Amino acid sequence: MRLLVLFLIVIFGCKKTEPNIEADYIWDSLYVTATAYNAVIEQTDSNPSITAFGDSLKPGLKCVAVSRDLLRLGLRHNIPIKIEGLEGIYIVNDKMHSRWIKSIDVYMGEDIKAAKQWGRKRVCIDYGIPKENYN
Repeated sequence: MRLLVLFLIVIFGCKKTEPNIEADYIWDSLYVTATAYNAVIEQTDSNPSITAFGDSLKPGLKCVAVSRDLLRLGLRHNIPIKIEGLEGIYIVNDKMHSRWIKSIDVYMGEDIKAAKQWGRKRVCIDYGIPKENYN
């Protein structure tokens, strides 16, 4: 009997429900200029693995920096975005210098070659506005 209970707990009790990110947000679209960056001193500051929001970067994370004008449009810290030409959902966790407008910078770890291959392009992004913040 104990073995059966333990089995049921393992099978059903440990199942984590994934949040439905699509349903938790109202999605809007915007065209931006997209570039890519790496967590290296030559492209950032003396601590390249810490973002302007104070988050830690690690290779493999799907993160972006946004120009400060986009912050006012709702692309704030931890907002999910989908980027035309890239798979998956990225999270806003960094800010670009104030000289940039209508731009995102896609984090590509330490892979400088991948960042150069991405280059600079105009893309459509979809970004999520939390339903509780939507007017």
